[in-house]
Amino acid sequence: MMSKYTGEMKVFIWASMINSTGGALMWPLTTLFVHTQLNRPLADAGFVILMQMLGGFFGQLLGGGLYYRLGVRKLLIGALAATSLLQLSLVVTAHADWWLYVMTMTVLGLTNSASMPAIQSFVGFRWADRRDELFNVIYVGNNVGVALGTALSGVLADISFNLTFVLNGLTSAGFALFFYRFLRGQSEESAAAGAVNGTVETGTPVNGAPANGASVNGTLVNGASVKGTLANGESADGANGEEKTTAARAQRGILPERSIWEKLSAYRIYLFMSVGALFIWLANSLWGTGVAPHIADQGMNFSMYSLLWTLNGVLIFAAQPITSWMKRTIAVPLTSQLTWSAIFYGLAYVVIWFLPFYSGFLLAMALATLGEMLVSPAVPAFLSARAGREAPFYMGVSGGIASIGRMIGPYVLGLTYDHGGLDGVSFISVFIAVLAVLSFIMHAALQRKERSPQHDMMMHG
Repeated sequence: MMSKYTGEMKVFIWASMINSTGGALMWPLTTLFVHTQLNRPLADAGFVILMQMLGGFFGQLLGGGLYYRLGVRKLLIGALAATSLLQLSLVVTAHADWWLYVMTMTVLGLTNSASMPAIQSFVGFRWADRRDELFNVIYVGNNVGVALGTALSGVLADISFNLTFVLNGLTSAGFALFFYRFLRGQSEESAAAGAVNGTVETGTPVNGAPANGASVNGTLVNGASVKGTLANGESADGANGEEKTTAARAQRGILPERSIWEKLSAYRIYLFMSVGALFIWLANSLWGTGVAPHIADQGMNFSMYSLLWTLNGVLIFAAQPITSWMKRTIAVPLTSQLTWSAIFYGLAYVVIWFLPFYSGFLLAMALATLGEMLVSPAVPAFLSARAGREAPFYMGVSGGIASIGRMIGPYVLGLTYDHGGLDGVSFISVFIAVLAVLSFIMHAALQRKERSPQHDMMMHG
């Protein structure tokens, strides 16, 4: 499987998987740590997780917005280094004071999420011709890392929670060091600069404007002007010193940007897709706040719930031929893959609604996993192809909007379970999945209206 990738790609895939392993060492243990080590109620554990997710929401927005202001190298290394230091600091802060621990976890959520749009954009810019398959294989590799980390976390926690903090910090530091060495030999932001000089954005419209040799916010790229600056070194407005500064920044991939409101006004690129993802992750909270308590209420061993996630991990490998076939036949455009993902999620919740017993849960998990396998790689692949050099910003916005679903899902569906049990939760999840399907259909319709022949070729996986 890995033989078809270059050595550079393989190193990145392995580094990403190891980083995911480190991340998974800690997050499953937050509730256990707060309840057993800090002797605080489960509500406090939920509060910590909520604050970490809130930090992640702002981190996604911050990471996308700073991509071109700082450059990918500084942003990635800085965010990962800060994440590593915060994780290591938990050895002290987690035991010193409750609010210091909450603050550390909140900032940790921010710094960890700030690196996500940069990593996704780096892949999309660096290997533009193979980004769809790379997003998929990185997604699979990261799930391997999560499975390994989750399995190791319990073993390490039995030894010492501090050990999990240290190992988590070391893996983040290792990922930062990887990017430091990986990007050291390049011009400041060569991966990002590729989006400007035409090697990435060729034929990709940005807010309706073709990227190669055409206008992006009144700025010509690939041999034309950048904010009044000609690529051959001549100043369009006579401000030679300013031109040299602008050209130098352009060469490093740190370019003048459109205002945030101009970017957000291009809602066709991101809004309905992001809202669809929000609905998906909101409804998918059903597993933790519907299926899990139902299994406990029925007197089943809790390992039966863990087995559902084992099935999820196995299917991410075993079901690759199914999703690959779909991408070649009935779900060729990335927009169709998004719609099909919501359909699979909806079918999973329908199964739980009508078959609220364990065999039904197994079938539902299989269907939901197919949905996950379609949506997770498709979102960054779509934004890399459609948004061009603005992809980091839109990845941050999209990730931030989608994270709202993860943030409020446990609370909304938890209340529903308290009043209506699994039947009520599954009904609400089906309804939310329908909203996700409609959002993705609207998103696809908007793309068809704007798609050019060149862009159509790029948008097929």
